[in-house]
Parts: sequence; C-alpha cells; structure tokens
Amino acid sequence: MAESKITGNPRWQQTMLRVKDPESSVKFYQEKFGMTLLDRMDFPSMKFSLYFMASVPKGEASPPKPGTNEARKHLWAYSGTTLELTHNWGTEKEDGQVYHTGNGKGDGFGHIAFACDDVYKSCEELEKLGVKFKKKPGEGRMKGLAFAYDPDQYWVEIVKRPEALEGKGFAPYTLKQTMLRVKDPKKSLDFYTKYMGMTCVSEKHFEKAKFSLFFLACVKPGSTQCDPKLPVLELTHNHGTEKDPEFKHSTGNEEGKKGFGHVGFLVDDVYAKCKELEAAGYSMKKAPDGGSMKGLAFALDPDGYWVEIIKRGGYDENSTPYFMEKK
Repeated sequence: MAESKITGNPRWQQTMLRVKDPESSVKFYQEKFGMTLLDRMDFPSMKFSLYFMASVPKGEASPPKPGTNEARKHLWAYSGTTLELTHNWGTEKEDGQVYHTGNGKGDGFGHIAFACDDVYKSCEELEKLGVKFKKKPGEGRMKGLAFAYDPDQYWVEIVKRPEALEGKGFAPYTLKQTMLRVKDPKKSLDFYTKYMGMTCVSEKHFEKAKFSLFFLACVKPGSTQCDPKLPVLELTHNHGTEKDPEFKHSTGNEEGKKGFGHVGFLVDDVYAKCKELEAAGYSMKKAPDGGSMKGLAFALDPDGYWVEIIKRGGYDENSTPYFMEKK
C-alpha cells in the first residue's frame, strides 16, 4: 500500500474502553464475538493493565502469544483496528457498575458494533449464550439491527453485512464501528480526513428525525471503499448542535463519566504529527514529551475527544511505543 501524503501516515489502530473486570470482558469478546487477544501490557507502578483485542480474519496466521516481545512487535505494526480494554487495578472488587457507558444526556460516546451475515440468527445464538439485549432485531422502529450489553453495560450494536461473507472466509463477527456524537460535522470531518488519514466512505441524513451519520474509514489511496474486514468511525450529528455556542458533549474522561477513553492512531513520527496538528490550531491533552511516558501523545479533536498518537513500530527492539523519563 502506498503511504499516505498526510504527515506521519496515520492509521486508526484502537478504540479504548475502561472495564471493571478484564477476565469477564476478555472472555465475553472472545467467546461471544470471536475476538482474539493480541497482547496484554501490565504497568505495576501505575496499577493498570491493557488488553488489545481484534477480529482476526480466518486464514490469517495465529498472532504471537500475548505478553511476549513478538506480540508487542505485532501489535504496534498492526494494520487493523483493535479494541483496547483498560483495567485499573482493584475495580473488579467494587460493587455494582463502575464505569459510565455513554448514551445519557450530553454523552458523546454511543457504542461499538460488530457486523455479521444474519443479525436475527446471531442474536438468537447470543441470547442462548446468556447475552442480554438493549434492543433485539425485531423490536423498535428500526428492524434488523440489535444492541447487546457487554459485562460493563456498554452498548454493542449488531449490524448486517451488505453481503454474506462467512462463506468467503470471514469470521462470523467483525469489529465494525465506534460511534461518537459530534457537535459540528464539518469541523470533525476536517480533522479526521485532513489530518488523521481517514476517508468519509458514506453519509446518511435523516431530516425528519433531525440527525445525520458520517462513516469514516482508513482506505487504500484513491479508494472510497472500506475494506469489509476493517471498522468505520461513525460520527453522529444531531442537527442544530453546531449553532449552540454553549453545547458540548462529554467525552468519557470527565470525573463521574469515565468509560470510553479515546481512539488511537499509529503514525511514523509522533513529534512531526503533533507539530502539524498544533500548527493547524488543535490542542494537545498530552504533548509527546509531557508526563513520564515520552514519545506518545494525546491530541484533542474538535469535540475534545482524546486522540492518542502512537509511534508505529515503537522506539526500541521490542517495539515499545514510548520511553520513560530519565531520572
């Protein structure tokens, strides 16, 4: 694939959700949606762990064992998009729901989604496996799609593929969407298409219901078609929010509303990418040399969502995507 002309050759690599009990969450996504654990990273001094999961296509070689240097190298050069589950140690011992899952008043994050060949059949199978539903495919006005709950009560949409693909070597489920609500779609589209290497592959407008959907993906140069193995970033715009100077979505990182954390992109040069973004008027939540973990950054998109910027291939022989502050 030819390199993007955008600084850093950015590619969407992760969506991060905080989880209460990683054992339950990893098992859920493995057993219910066929995901593969690519790697696990533990940070004892900071008391948290990261679990990176992906929809690995049938026929691909099995990835290296999680936790190994080989797995790290594979992860930080990965061409697909992962679901990053963040576990802050001790939350698994707390009673009740720990994280805010979005979809309340003013919330920005909506859901993740998986695509399959037959939504009705898949939901019947998932229900037999004990999965609970917010909406089944035959319910509500919008038939043929469903929303399940994961162990943290995040909404997991289940959508139908445009064509049946299991017979062509696809897994039963493919990670397909991350949905974020945006205030002004023009500003959001500019950020993700001009600076983060994405293409708007589709848009839908619902004038009576007063909302629009914009679907963004990382595609091959010159193409407007999304690889069916890869997910889209679904930006939802409720009409009129762009005209309200006081309106602002919560981003999932505020106290009392933490759940969704960020989307992340691999780039060739974190410092050059951040310099480009700052020159274009975007702010940094964390500059590459900020904090103790150097060489990675968090930019803020037009809605204030955190966008992690990570060096492709890392900084050392083990592909570590950061380096620690020298003391």
